[in-house]
Amino acid sequence: MTTANKIALVTGATRGIGLETVRQLAQQKVHVILAGRDRSKAEAAAEKLRKDGLDVESITLDVADNASIAAAAAQVEAKYGRLDILVNNAGIMVDDMNKAPSQQPLSNWRKTFDTNVFGLIATTQAFLPLLKKSAAGRIVNVSSLLGSITHHADPSSPIYDYKAPVSYNVSKSTVNAWTVQLAHELRDTSVKVNTIHPGHVKTDMGGDSAPMEIVDGARSSVALALTGSNGPNGSFSHLGQTLPW
Repeated sequence: MTTANKIALVTGATRGIGLETVRQLAQQKVHVILAGRDRSKAEAAAEKLRKDGLDVESITLDVADNASIAAAAAQVEAKYGRLDILVNNAGIMVDDMNKAPSQQPLSNWRKTFDTNVFGLIATTQAFLPLLKKSAAGRIVNVSSLLGSITHHADPSSPIYDYKAPVSYNVSKSTVNAWTVQLAHELRDTSVKVNTIHPGHVKTDMGGDSAPMEIVDGARSSVALALTGSNGPNGSFSHLGQTLPW
């Protein structure tokens, strides 16, 4: 299957790394469905890309709303009958950065996991039947180096002292664990499941002082979305470099 025949869906794609992931996939001649929880913002973002000559459409999808997920999956099934690429990019960080891990309000844990973990799993479950109809289905889960338990336990690692945002960190550790479990389940199918660290990127979440530009933050997702039959399954990486769980 050439990239020109592929259909991709990217969640949380109205801005930042998600939007750039849509752009880069469309530049590779993939037909991309730009998903966002706000219908008008999703359509406005898609329209800008279409004006640049890119093959992009929008869809309303709130990963924290089961009805929204189901409606989006039904819409894609009715229109295309399959999905080739799912990039689970949607994510939030709501931690109180001034509180220690044991002091973080439980409400922040629940809100974070509802989007970053349960929303990601629910979205994957809804679209997996369509991905299985692809000749080469690809699932990319956007995680973070902050989800690496190995690094968090190593006093010499660059993130050892970054125990806040704690619920965000642990949600990404959970995404990594989910990736391994699902990749094992699908190991004998045409669907590959991988997780990536986009890098510390100049986004609303990463801040203006981040060392990486948005264009580079999308490259890891795009590479694994387009990986071939000999590509990895059940991996955690950044720009092609394997990261420790």
